[in-house]
Amino acid sequence: MQFAPMPLAHDVDDLMVEIDAFLKRGVPVESVYIDLLGESARTLGEYWSADECDFVDVTMGLWRLQEVMREVSSRFPVEHRERPYRPSALFSSVPGDQHSFGALMVEEIFARAGWDSEALIEPQRGEMLQLLAERSFDLVGLTVSNDCPSGQLANLVSAIRSVSRCGTVKIIVGGRAINTNPDLVDLVGADGTAADACSALVLAERIVVESNRVDLSQS
Repeated sequence: MQFAPMPLAHDVDDLMVEIDAFLKRGVPVESVYIDLLGESARTLGEYWSADECDFVDVTMGLWRLQEVMREVSSRFPVEHRERPYRPSALFSSVPGDQHSFGALMVEEIFARAGWDSEALIEPQRGEMLQLLAERSFDLVGLTVSNDCPSGQLANLVSAIRSVSRCGTVKIIVGGRAINTNPDLVDLVGADGTAADACSALVLAERIVVESNRVDLSQS
């Protein structure tokens, strides 16, 4: 059975039966997140865009995927990797976007790679900016599932840079709306984008970690 559309019609227990079958075959947890749960989330988004299912169906499907991810995470907790420099990251959906699954999954992948990461779930704009003003994060990742006016997103990116306690904060954006219109990255003033969580990690390691190594070597 193809897993991607299953969250539309199957409950969490049924989904976990399928996931367990992959895990028992030795499929890495990260691959379960990216290739199964992430691909399923993208498929639900495509169905929604094509009017093959409604908002409620997508929301319920993403909630089921989120519950599956939580269950897998509890069985395979993050083992913090030792690394000479442990960068920090905050992930969030843009304020007003009701789908947080993407941000939660990216945060999980970064945590497993040794980042000090956390995710906000359906935050208010003021809540996000206050946190960034109080605590220093090397990276901020924003997921944009729904269509978001470019001016509104650019304003948020600008506000993050303005209040950030980290003067060299990097901002990456992703999600369905960005993947369908990658020109938004430059338009809103972000530092980059990635098609999935693993690609986001590669990008972040380059623009945050490698950049900091260069700065330290030159100081």
